[in-house]
Amino acid sequence: MNIIILGPQGSGKSTQAELLAKEFQIPHLQTGKLFRKIAQEKTELGQRVKSRLDKGRLVSDKDTMKIVRPELGKEKYNKGVVLDGVPRNSSQAKALKLIIDRVIYLEVSDKECIKRLMLRRRSDDTAELIKERLRIYHLKTEPMLDLYQKKGVLERVDGERPVEEIHKEIIKRLKVKS
Repeated sequence: MNIIILGPQGSGKSTQAELLAKEFQIPHLQTGKLFRKIAQEKTELGQRVKSRLDKGRLVSDKDTMKIVRPELGKEKYNKGVVLDGVPRNSSQAKALKLIIDRVIYLEVSDKECIKRLMLRRRSDDTAELIKERLRIYHLKTEPMLDLYQKKGVLERVDGERPVEEIHKEIIKRLKVKS
C-alpha cells in the first residue's frame, strides 16, 4: 500500500506517518530528514539542498526527484511506503510515477502549526521561516488536494486532536476503503 501524508508543516505528518508505517509494516520515507542528511554532504547537490533549506524554501522539483526516485527504487519499498513530505506539488506528483492508494490530509490551522513548530526548537524553525514555508505550502501544495480528490483517494482528517485519536480515525478510514 502506498500512502501519502499531506498537511502543512507542524501538522503532525511525520508522527502519523511513523504510526502508519508500524501499523502496516511498510517503510516511512520522510523527505525532510532525507534532505537534511543530504544538506550535510559536501556535494553540489548537498549544497543546493542546504541553501534552499536555510532560506526556508522547498527543494527544487528536479533535485527532489533526483533524491526521492532512487530512494523509492530500493527493494525495501516494494511492498509499499508511507510518503511524508513528497509530493509537494502537482509536477512532483506526476514525476513520482507511483500508484497512490490513499492520501491522508491533516487539516491544521496556521496558528496551531506555528505554535507546534516553535515548540520543537529546530534551527530552521524561526517564526519568519515558518511563515514562509506555510505561505509556500498554501500556494504550491494545497492545490494538489483537488488532484487526489478527483482520483477518489483523498481522506481529510482533523489534525488538531490528540495523536492517538487521529491515528485511530486514519486506520478506520484506510480499512473501510481498502
